[in-house]
Amino acid sequence: MKKLIAILLVTLGFVGNAQAAGGGIEWDKFPKEKMSDMAALQNGAKLFVNYCLNCHSAAFMRYNRMRDIGLTEADIKSNLLFAADKVGETMKVSLDPKDAKDWFGANPPDLTVIARSRADVSKGSGADYLYTYMRNFYRDDTKATGWNNLAFPSVAMPHVMWELQGQRAAKFEEVADPHDATKKIHVFAGYEQLTPGTLNERQYDEAVADLVAYLQWMGEPAQAQRFQLGVIVLIFLGFMTIFAWRLNAAYWKDVK
Repeated sequence: MKKLIAILLVTLGFVGNAQAAGGGIEWDKFPKEKMSDMAALQNGAKLFVNYCLNCHSAAFMRYNRMRDIGLTEADIKSNLLFAADKVGETMKVSLDPKDAKDWFGANPPDLTVIARSRADVSKGSGADYLYTYMRNFYRDDTKATGWNNLAFPSVAMPHVMWELQGQRAAKFEEVADPHDATKKIHVFAGYEQLTPGTLNERQYDEAVADLVAYLQWMGEPAQAQRFQLGVIVLIFLGFMTIFAWRLNAAYWKDVK
């Protein structure tokens, strides 16, 4: 038993070290109000289809489920149905996994539940991570794609939305290591805009927030209904608790 406990502790230690070694930056807070904004969710769906669905699938999501965010079948067919023939089909891509591995070094992951899978109890929700990740790409000529990311150092994915944000370079400063004065470390010191994008900084942040809202919604389309049902259940249980308490008092009031 002691040996088993020791193995588990060592394993947990390796996991913790691996997470720490992942580096990255502190995550920004995703604006949660976007989740109740139908216009934002619809714009996020458009951005997803135009910028993500070329390489990433959402194989557990059907196009017609977008009716839940206010889109009609005609809207879906006219504006979003580029990789399928019918609105009842799932959101798959034609990218060959072998080609993807040759081009990017790995097959792009399915994004159906990406927002739920990227949560970290010490940093924030998966939506916080995605919101930070999509806003921190920068040019890096040492990488095969020409791009890098502060939230995911040495990421294989290129910046697919660079035309919207423009091209930026990251500036780093060399400072003394706070844990070892004999060593120097590089600290992020801001971005330098190399070329402008079609959106300004505020507009781009809004667009990313819309996209992340859609990704969050896609991971659980019934989330809003679940919350509403939960409130109704809690109100019902509260009422029944008061009813049972008074009924119990009525039964026992004449018992000595």
